[in-house]
Order: sequence, then structure tokens, then C-alpha cells
Amino acid sequence: MAKTKIIFAGTPELAATILAALLAEASFEIVCVLSQPDMPVGRKQIINPTPVKALALEHGIEVLQPTKISQVADQLRALEPDFLIVAAYAQLIPDDILALPKYEALNVHASLLPRYRGASVIQAPILNGDTETGISIIRMVAKLDAGPIFAQSRLAITDSDNTETLSIKLAELGGQTIVASIKDILAGTAEAQEQDHNQATYVKKLSKSDGLIDWTREATYLDRFIRAMSPWPSAWTWMNGRQLKILAIKEILELDTYKPGKVFVYNSQLAIQTGRGALLISRLQAEGKKAMTSQEFVNGYGEIIGAVLS
Repeated sequence: MAKTKIIFAGTPELAATILAALLAEASFEIVCVLSQPDMPVGRKQIINPTPVKALALEHGIEVLQPTKISQVADQLRALEPDFLIVAAYAQLIPDDILALPKYEALNVHASLLPRYRGASVIQAPILNGDTETGISIIRMVAKLDAGPIFAQSRLAITDSDNTETLSIKLAELGGQTIVASIKDILAGTAEAQEQDHNQATYVKKLSKSDGLIDWTREATYLDRFIRAMSPWPSAWTWMNGRQLKILAIKEILELDTYKPGKVFVYNSQLAIQTGRGALLISRLQAEGKKAMTSQEFVNGYGEIIGAVLS
């Protein structure tokens, strides 16, 4: 029996986990992988392969990294794919390429559409205090994240989830959901449902400046903000003209003693006043230094006590 031929397009770790789920299916054949061009990362600006590229090369799969996917349209057409599967590829795909697969061009989207179309779809539900998120498998169309939905899988958001932990959970769920969706489409049992476009919301791509903490906001919001911004762009503030990252909090305190941003000691631990309530800090990181516990930071930067962060 002929295998189902799949072209996969994706770039980050989340997409690599989804690719791994497709690779584990004996009846599927990944005939080509598309990924964004390799970029320098870190302080030393070392160029490493994208997570999707690295996994594909481990399995001996051809990898294409065009700056524009239209540049490789002829190569993709020659593969005669059954499916095009896209997950966090970060590139718009033109109609002529979406029309290539025998069956479907599908997107694995990490939100419960039509809520949260766009880029920062994992951060948004944490920041907004949603109790759940999930995966949507949609037919790709010309408009961003607007295609009919084949399947959705739901996932609870815990009070300790940040963007990193939620991404790991969604990646696993995404792999399971796309595999099941492909099999349902091949079996003729899948039916795509049009989205309610009146309910659509959009979220933009985050930049480093989006992580700046507004200490006048209430503590419950800032708890979600810190978790949503972790690990990137991270939640940060200014201390003596240098950036200070707030990486994690221990708990929220019902205290309104000081002005917002004031750093104080509470039960021998570091705390910061907000517009309503205070945050007991667990981990933080000074600019150019390694991450530290609250106690380690006080030992090295005692001047933070009494400072007003901005």
C-alpha cells in the first residue's frame, strides 16, 4: 500500500514535536521539509539549524529554506504531495502552493479558533486569564488563520503554566491531533466547519519592548504577564538604568503598603509592590548576569531593597 506523502513546513521546537509525531506514523512519508533560513542566536550569534531542520536531517529528509516559499514552488509541485502540513512556519503561503496537495493543505494552529488568530497565540490566553486553550486543525486559505476547522483539541491552562510549559503541552497535543485528522480525511470521515468570523480576535507578534512591566497593574495580572512573557521576551523592568528580568514569582501577597514598583522584604524574602497586591519573587536576573533565586540576588545586589522599579 502506498504511503501518504506529506510536505511539512515549520521552524521552532513546537513544530519539530509535531513533525516527530508525523514521522512516527508508518503509513506516512515526509517527502520534504520546509523551514525558515537559519539565523544567528544568543550573545555569540552562533548559527544553528532550526529545530525542524535538525530533526529532518536526522531522518535523511530533504530540507528547503527559501526566504520566500514561492522560490521552490516547482520543486514542491514535482513531489506530488497528498498533504501540506504547516505548523509555526512564519511565512505566508501563496494559493498556487496551497493547491498542490491531492487532499488538503492543513495548518496546526495553537489556539481554539476563531479566538487568537495571528502570532502570539500561546501567550495570549495566559495573559488574559483563560482557563483553557488548544489546537485547531484548519484548511489553509489566503486569509490568516481563517480557514474551516477540521478538528479541535482542548487543553486546560494551570496557574503555574508559562509560555514554555504550555508550548510543550500544545506541541504534543498538536502532533496527536494532526495525525488523527489526516487519517480521518483519508477515511472520508472528516468534515470542515466554517469559523464564526464575527468572533475572531487577533494577536500580534511580540517584541522585546512588550515585556516591560507596568507596576501600577494589579498583582494577579502581573503574575499572568510574567508567565506569558517567559521565556521570551521575558518580563523586565528598570533598576538603576539597567534591565532586570523577573523570571518567576512564588506567590501573590494581599499587601498595599508601598507605592507601585517598591522593593521590600517580606518574611525574609524579596517582594515588589504592585498597583494592587504585591509579588513575592522567586527568580530574577540582572542584565548580563545569570538567573538567581531571590535570596542569591539580595546577597549580590542588596541595594535593590527599597528601590522603586520602573
